[in-house]
Amino acid sequence: MIITLLAAIGIAVKIPLQPLAQMITGPLFIPGGAMAGGIYMMFLVLSVSITGKVGAAILCGFVQALLVMITGLGGHHGALTIVTYTMPGLAVDLLMFLSRHRGCCRKCCFFGSMTANITGTLLVGAAFFSMPLIPLLLMLCSAALSGGLGGILAWEITRQLKTVVNIGAESPAKSRR
Repeated sequence: MIITLLAAIGIAVKIPLQPLAQMITGPLFIPGGAMAGGIYMMFLVLSVSITGKVGAAILCGFVQALLVMITGLGGHHGALTIVTYTMPGLAVDLLMFLSRHRGCCRKCCFFGSMTANITGTLLVGAAFFSMPLIPLLLMLCSAALSGGLGGILAWEITRQLKTVVNIGAESPAKSRR
């Protein structure tokens, strides 16, 4: 339920955020998704940091892809939506698995969201826009910055949730042992 909720919020946030980002990035000839992507990719990292499970990010991305395909909101890539939404989740899960982190610190959230946004931006930039190398590299740099900032935001949200809701705290029975 947590993963589905995060996926739905991620798509809902994307709808008003994308035109705002395009107003800023349009004059620079950078697709708005590269800059706003840090916010959408944040939800993939949140799915791992809240659940503590590797595999949560790819599942969150897959649910987002299904929501986009069913509703038509948040993307127009047809069947490739499955790829463009799940691959960033796979990148997050792979990074978390290899680093043995689970969204447990600011650094892994930063790099998780950055990796997701670079992956998504590269897929869209290369596959749909057929961008030349220099503009693609500029777009990937902005995606890295935006993704990293989204990761920091994901960490702060996770930290606040763990404080307020006590996520991940030991149960009283376990702490007595």
